[in-house]
Amino acid sequence: MRFTMKILLHLLTVVLFIAVTVFAGDYVRPPPRKTLHFPWDPKSSSQPQQVHISLAGDKHMRVTWITNDGSSPSIVEYGTSPGKYSAISQGESIKYSYVLYSSGKIHHTVIGPLQDNTTYFYRCGGEGLEFQLKTPPSKFPVTFAVAGDLGQTGWTKSTLDHIDQCKYDVHLLPGDLSYADCFQHRWDSFGQLVQPLASSRPWMVTQGNHEKERILFLEDGFVSYNSRWKMPFAESGSTSNLYYSFDVTGVHVIMLGSYAPYDEHSDQYSWLKADLLKVDCKRTPWLVVLFHVPWYNSNRAHQGEGDNMMASMEPLLYAAGADLVFTGHVHAYERTKRVYNGKSDPSGAVHITIGDGGNREGLAHRYKQPPPEWSVFREASFGHGELKMVNSTHAFWSWHRNDDDESVRSDQVWITSLIGSGCNTRGSHEMRRILMTS
Repeated sequence: MRFTMKILLHLLTVVLFIAVTVFAGDYVRPPPRKTLHFPWDPKSSSQPQQVHISLAGDKHMRVTWITNDGSSPSIVEYGTSPGKYSAISQGESIKYSYVLYSSGKIHHTVIGPLQDNTTYFYRCGGEGLEFQLKTPPSKFPVTFAVAGDLGQTGWTKSTLDHIDQCKYDVHLLPGDLSYADCFQHRWDSFGQLVQPLASSRPWMVTQGNHEKERILFLEDGFVSYNSRWKMPFAESGSTSNLYYSFDVTGVHVIMLGSYAPYDEHSDQYSWLKADLLKVDCKRTPWLVVLFHVPWYNSNRAHQGEGDNMMASMEPLLYAAGADLVFTGHVHAYERTKRVYNGKSDPSGAVHITIGDGGNREGLAHRYKQPPPEWSVFREASFGHGELKMVNSTHAFWSWHRNDDDESVRSDQVWITSLIGSGCNTRGSHEMRRILMTS
């Protein structure tokens, strides 16, 4: 009994030590929450499930859903009034197998052209529930919700509830979606979990390490991810669903693949150079980039994992005048100054790690001490971010900590674009020379 008490006291001491040395101020972090479990919901085999939407080129949306009925049509009826559909689009469908699992019929249907800043009502497969979506505006302001490393826990649900309360136009997710980790039914439950949000606003995602799901000699990587979450890679000239770009309301967004080859001889590297050379800063004065593994990270978790990609691709983003970089992977939040080549630089990008959406692996509490000169704010808490592009030169960023069941704004900053600050080199002959010779 005495020995047991000593062990308990020792563990309590360790916990208190961590709390004192890591947690800032008088904030007491809520405890972890369990993984969500979804009861079996008997639906008609042709009833649309796991509905989500994504941008698919200028004034178009891709609607994705799953049915258990292999004969269900890949059609979407849509219009601007409830129950009155003035247009119909035909899409495509696929299925995949993974070890002993066989997916339902996965439908991908592109609708449009759509009017800007307009609510549409739509129905998938000719039956089932009616959904509604809202298209992004054509002019500033535009707001992005940002959260990575979501998973399917009670904290995930809290994060999604908080995002649902904000007025946003597009959701950005820098990798690690379902945390299925080869258990394919968890992809289905994730689709069910996010459907209320993902069916009403476009979700633009990139892959993380938990999307790999490669089994040596049995399964290739990213089969589930690529089948379920088709992004506009073809529309942006990419040959891979793991990296692509899109424009929305004055912002050019680039989604890179931390787990696709990225060296100077890779397809991704060549595509990135070509994509950056096509950016028109008059039409899209903001340049935002997302990928999974952070390049600037003062947390002790995942140290150095992004160094090779950073060495290869950071010079391209710097030459092009990237304004903001969002990453995940580290289960905590951190915001930097404008940085380049490992130190502060007024012409570099602001890097934000936001891998704190609610995953089952928990938070990364340990940070390097003292913090690097480029680190402005860091905290190991679950939460989400909101990025409001007010105009072509100014944006407001805020990070909202999940405090119990309340969304608490814990970090905020006004960001001036490189164009607005006079540090921008995009469009210059020197920038084109660097990109074309890199």
